[in-house]
Amino acid sequence: FLSYALGEPILLAELKPGQPQQYDWKASCETWSVAFSPDGRWFAWSQGHCIVKLLPWPLEGTQQNCKASECTKAEARGRGRAKEKTLECGQIVWGLAFSSWLPSRSRKHILWAPSPACLVLATGLNDGQIKVWEVQTGRLLFNLSGHQDVVRDLSFAPGDSRSILISASRDKTLRVWDLGKQLKVLSGHMRWVYCCCTSPDGRMLCSAAGEKSALLWSMDSYSLLRKLEGHQGCVVSCAFSPDSALLATASYDTYVILWDPCTGEQLKSLCHIPLQPALDHGADFHASSLRSACFSPEGLYLATVADDRLLRIWALELGSPVAFAPVKNGLCCTYFPHGGIIATGTRDGHAQFWTVPQALSSLKHLCRKVLRSCFTTYQVLKLPIPKKMKDFLTYRTL
Repeated sequence: FLSYALGEPILLAELKPGQPQQYDWKASCETWSVAFSPDGRWFAWSQGHCIVKLLPWPLEGTQQNCKASECTKAEARGRGRAKEKTLECGQIVWGLAFSSWLPSRSRKHILWAPSPACLVLATGLNDGQIKVWEVQTGRLLFNLSGHQDVVRDLSFAPGDSRSILISASRDKTLRVWDLGKQLKVLSGHMRWVYCCCTSPDGRMLCSAAGEKSALLWSMDSYSLLRKLEGHQGCVVSCAFSPDSALLATASYDTYVILWDPCTGEQLKSLCHIPLQPALDHGADFHASSLRSACFSPEGLYLATVADDRLLRIWALELGSPVAFAPVKNGLCCTYFPHGGIIATGTRDGHAQFWTVPQALSSLKHLCRKVLRSCFTTYQVLKLPIPKKMKDFLTYRTL
């Protein structure tokens, strides 16, 4: 790995919602979810008050310094500037997820005939409904019904299974959808399910509820693989690394635990130590309770948002934060797919964009990333190579 002297993140832009006249401004204004489309051309912002904004990326008037973003700008100029869209969801929006989708002619329950191959956005709502929209037109494609309470999080499967959607709900279940119909209900949690994520290799699903553990599921059989226990507080966020070899779980106990999802082994714990004195909220309050965690696209860094009003960027090799940014009342964070930018969402309905330096991966990390995208931990351990190399490839040494 190269040097970790990153410098502090710089606020590139901030989106603030207007004040709708038909709603009580003091309620339901939170930005529970923000998301970039996989190709980096769109940004979705749950701005509160039942509204989702779909914004072409890059935003008008912003300047970005990474090559990938300049390429995106050139493509945007070449195809004409896309227009911002407002999705009126009718309910508080909790979860967002993008996917590209190739509809079949035999599909039933579709509300609008989309283009042959289209980008879709799924929105998880307060009444248990899931609405799926065509991004290019802003038209509603599906209403998915089944959950009995808030749909808290959404995750599309990658690759050839891009029409497979996983939803996590306060009704204590996860549901598996092939857009337009329900395939499976996953039960196992005893409390509200806060989050879910699918591994980039498409093999596993992780879910976390108001419990001190997370559950790992097979994406082939939708059966429970293992229970990950180690936290002392509720697990509220989970994320797989780009090569699927690491799983991060974030908790109210102020820790992020890095796991080997293949074996269930704890590899490292990242403790969020407050940088300033905590306010007196009582003995049970943790000023550094975690809200969200996400991996950088190259897999070298982890971004976290905590209640101590800080966005942290962790170098995984060091096991310590190397950059900080002030994020007041942060709820969620996500990386731009090509790196260089982190988006955060807050309780007051704001979305912020932070520029962060992009890391140049070492050759050995690139080799590990490619290999681990194809080989499980057990397969690596069977290779006729030195133990030191096995430890590196399985992230026992980062």
